[in-house]
Amino acid sequence: MEKMRLGRTGLTISRTGFGVLPLQRAPLEEARVILREAYESGIDFYDTARAYTDSEEKIGHALSSVRKDIVIATKTMASDAKGVLQSLETSLALLKTDHVDILQLHNPSRVPDPQDPQGPYAGLIEARNRGMTRFIGLTNHRRDIALEAARGGLFDTIQFPFSYLSSDEDVALVEECARHDVGFIAMKALSGGLVSNVPATFAFIRRFPGVIPIWGIQRLTELREFIELEKNPPALDDSMLLTIERDRQELSGAFCRGCGYCLPCPADIPIPMAARLSFALKRMPWRQFMEPAWKEQMERINDCQDCGHCKDNCPYGLDTPALLKKMLKEYRAFYAEHAEAR
Repeated sequence: MEKMRLGRTGLTISRTGFGVLPLQRAPLEEARVILREAYESGIDFYDTARAYTDSEEKIGHALSSVRKDIVIATKTMASDAKGVLQSLETSLALLKTDHVDILQLHNPSRVPDPQDPQGPYAGLIEARNRGMTRFIGLTNHRRDIALEAARGGLFDTIQFPFSYLSSDEDVALVEECARHDVGFIAMKALSGGLVSNVPATFAFIRRFPGVIPIWGIQRLTELREFIELEKNPPALDDSMLLTIERDRQELSGAFCRGCGYCLPCPADIPIPMAARLSFALKRMPWRQFMEPAWKEQMERINDCQDCGHCKDNCPYGLDTPALLKKMLKEYRAFYAEHAEAR
């Protein structure tokens, strides 16, 4: 397993990281098997969060016996110092450890004030002073916030969406982090499932030596695909570049990245999938979306209450209600065309 240095943390970690969020959907013992195989294959960086239901518990269950050999990054959504420490105490208990390696603020709406003694940044510093974390970081979906944090000297790591769909401005953020020796953790390297060419995005990200992608893994088959790519890292060839250009043209602009910050929806619309369904129909097995349960969920778009929550909370500035209505229209047309093939 190839290793890399994660910015000024000085941590030497595998260049393939494990994003544990999808393991929320796996039973405890199945998750243990997947995490153990990942560890035994050489993956030593695991990213989780207090908000990811039982993901921390699953890491503790599977990997506490090898804690000294792995790097754990978790996150807190707490908005004050007291909450940061309380959240971290819960995380440590579930992870079965006395410290995490990186504690990150989870998608804050602004860079916290380091001078506020009651603010979340004060909580990070106290956690570090007490030995509850070794390093501190910030995650975000807003480039301006991530860029401010990278330049401000407050954080050791920045976590931000990064894939071959990323813009030149996103690449500039990676370069800015490198200039400030801030470790860059790439989330959504497959853009929430819309990127289907895994070797191409693997090769694309390898062009940036200071970036660690945290691949969201739910199944052993997915894990083994990344292990094989690690054994024989693909070169970014002309065929891959053609795929990247084609996908960028199709997916550029106003598309949902599936981050989920639009939720909860008072009409119970499954916004992260519904808002990008036209892409999913082309890139995923489509028959699942023809089931009555999915049709019922899509029709909930008609129940939108125009509360504004999804639009106000979209970090990409999408007009989510308008996008949902567009997706429903396209879904109905697709459903009518393929109804006999269900």
